[in-house]
Amino acid sequence: MRAQHLFSVQGLHQVAIPAADLDRSVTFYRDKLGATFIAAFPVPGLAFFQLGDARLLIDKAAHASGSLKPGGSVLYFRVADIQSAYQALRDRGVQFDAPPHLIHRDDSGTFGPAGSSEWMAFFRDPDGNLLALAARVLEEPAA
Repeated sequence: MRAQHLFSVQGLHQVAIPAADLDRSVTFYRDKLGATFIAAFPVPGLAFFQLGDARLLIDKAAHASGSLKPGGSVLYFRVADIQSAYQALRDRGVQFDAPPHLIHRDDSGTFGPAGSSEWMAFFRDPDGNLLALAARVLEEPAA
């Protein structure tokens, strides 16, 4: 019997989402969300952004081929102050499904400090992909 090699994933490297219009998506992620733009390759239709330790790949070719479907994944963007981030994006023309709201109160400390809570606000990119702001807070943020 062969010894099994231990393996575990080390973090999120890249997320790919489809886009019908590469330029429109680059403008949205770079100018409205403030994501760090790395590069775009019009042929074959790819754009890359750095999001902390992970990369976002926007893929026009996958949209055209149907290999990636809009709305199939949710990207959660960690922010320190969800109310400020929400207002900043609204000021840039981003429309939200609802204002930031409590998702989970972590009284036991399962996901972070005991007594903290997880707040989120959901919105969509130009191709209908679901996105969210997410913040862990020790007290309820001011509305």
